[in-house]
Amino acid sequence: MTRFAVSLLVLAAMAGCSSTVKLDDPAPVETRPVSPNSTANSGANSTPMAESKVQTVDLGAQLTAAVASQRVVLFDFDSYVVKDEYRGLVEAHAKRLSNDRKLALSLEGHTDERGGREYNLALGQRRAEAVAKSLSLMGVGAAQVEAVSFGKEKPAAQGSDEAAWAKNRRVELKDK
Repeated sequence: MTRFAVSLLVLAAMAGCSSTVKLDDPAPVETRPVSPNSTANSGANSTPMAESKVQTVDLGAQLTAAVASQRVVLFDFDSYVVKDEYRGLVEAHAKRLSNDRKLALSLEGHTDERGGREYNLALGQRRAEAVAKSLSLMGVGAAQVEAVSFGKEKPAAQGSDEAAWAKNRRVELKDK
């Protein structure tokens, strides 16, 4: 029985060796000229290929348009904490700046008219730096933002009431 199994293995090996292909012989290749209206894989079908209707997307322009009307972060009285309601605005600017590392923002900190000149300049600077810190936590490079304080020198609204003061406690995000 073992002889029978061994002889079958020998016969199978011989059969496998008898149909060898020489690797040195090049395989025959059929060459055909390709017409401008056909594709390489078309074979007998020579219908022209449809043009792609895909439009390119300018992500930079979309991000710029998204932040065009979102340029002011407002603050509470005597505070430099960025409120949660401005998180979306800061994120939109962070995406825009991360998309194009050549862009830069000037973060202009402002206060209302209450308080001394030096105090308001310091508070405006802390507000601008708070927005800069938020942007940096979202991946924006430090070289892309500049925090500047104007204190109470450039009010957005005139008046000595809470409505005017609320509009003046702000950071404006301006392109450089």
